[in-house]
Amino acid sequence: MTLTPGLRKLTLAVHLAGSVGWVGAAVAYLALGIAAATSESAETIRASWIAMELMGWWVLVPLAIFSIVSGIVISIGTPWGLFRYYWVIVTLVLTVFSTLVLLLHMPDVSSTADLARRTEPSAAHGLGGDILHPAIGLIVLLAITGLNVYKPRGLTHYGWRKQQEARR
Repeated sequence: MTLTPGLRKLTLAVHLAGSVGWVGAAVAYLALGIAAATSESAETIRASWIAMELMGWWVLVPLAIFSIVSGIVISIGTPWGLFRYYWVIVTLVLTVFSTLVLLLHMPDVSSTADLARRTEPSAAHGLGGDILHPAIGLIVLLAITGLNVYKPRGLTHYGWRKQQEARR
C-alpha cells in the first residue's frame, strides 16, 4: 500500500505533531519530577506528583500510543517500509519499549499521587521526585528523533530482497 503524496504528507505531519508533542510532554514531566525532587515546599511536591499523574495518563500515554500507530501507518505507506531498513525497525522497537516502560511506570506514579493527596503537608517531603524515568525516556525519545532525521543506511535482508525485485 502506497499513500498518495497528499495523504502521505498529511500522515507525516500528524505523526510528527504527535511525536514532537510526546517529546515536549516528556520535558514538562521531567520538570515536574525535578520540582518534586528539589523543592522545599510540601505543596509544590504534592502538586508536582498530582500533575505528573495527570500528564502521564492524559498526555504521555495517548501520545506514545499515537506515535506507534501513526509511525506504522507512515512507514507502511511510504517507500521506507516497516521492515526494509534497520533504522525503522530500531525506531519501532525503541518506541514500543518506551511506551511499555511508561505504561508499567504509571501505576507507581498514580500510587504516589494518591499518597500525595492523602499525606499531611509536613510528610510530603518524603515523597521525593521522579527524575530518572523521565530523563532516560527523554534521551530515548531524542535518539528516536535523531534516527528519523538522519536515517542511517542499512537495508535489512528483506529490504535488500525487495530492492533487488524492484530493479528486475
